[in-house]
Amino acid sequence: MGSSFRKECKVCFVENENQLDLCFYTNSHFKTMFKTTNTSLKNKKVQLWARRLHIYISMSLLLIVLFFSITGITLNRPHLFVKEQANIEQSTLHLPEHLFSSSQGKFSPDKTVLLAYLNDQGNLSGTPSAIELFTEVEDGQLIEGEISLDYKGPGYSSSVFIDMLSQEASIETTHYGLVAVLNDLHKGRNSGEVWRWFIDISAFLMVLFVLTGVCLLVPKKKTFNLAMKWTAFGSLVSLAIYLFAVP
Repeated sequence: MGSSFRKECKVCFVENENQLDLCFYTNSHFKTMFKTTNTSLKNKKVQLWARRLHIYISMSLLLIVLFFSITGITLNRPHLFVKEQANIEQSTLHLPEHLFSSSQGKFSPDKTVLLAYLNDQGNLSGTPSAIELFTEVEDGQLIEGEISLDYKGPGYSSSVFIDMLSQEASIETTHYGLVAVLNDLHKGRNSGEVWRWFIDISAFLMVLFVLTGVCLLVPKKKTFNLAMKWTAFGSLVSLAIYLFAVP
């Protein structure tokens, strides 16, 4: 390489058939990029929109952040908040005969109709599991028939066992308490697809809230430098705890 080529501090190998396309840029190139980015972040319009987003996102997330913060504590210390004895209720429900037959057969219940009836008359909620059906038929007569399924929701579960001969459903419902409901909502457990999307969107807005906060600090050089030191300190403390205190 010639000296003039070295002074430019840039080496490019262009890929042509068997040649590699590699580009090495100098520190000055990255410094220029950093200055350009820094200047863009200091732009008045950028700062104005960052401030607006930071304020409005923080207010919209106020109760959400409090919710996830408090439930983070209750999840971490379940022995202090979750009651040991769950509230268990047992009940029976008589089912009409037409629920046990459908277009598929005399002893093949219509699952949609059966679930709708259980939800309405059995006062059940949550997400139902797949229906397990067992039948024993001889000469067109039902000798034995059982249907079982579960319902699960935040802090809640219910088991349903149906005897097709007696046409009665035995329902056992378990309530684990308010804290268990909040904990399950925190984890998105048995909470449905809409709640999962709510958690995802909330997490995205929290990230945006943090980034706009950093953007607002960029023009304030002294404050920004101090903030970066605290960021490094917090990160190192977290890493140290993980490396030396976590079994």
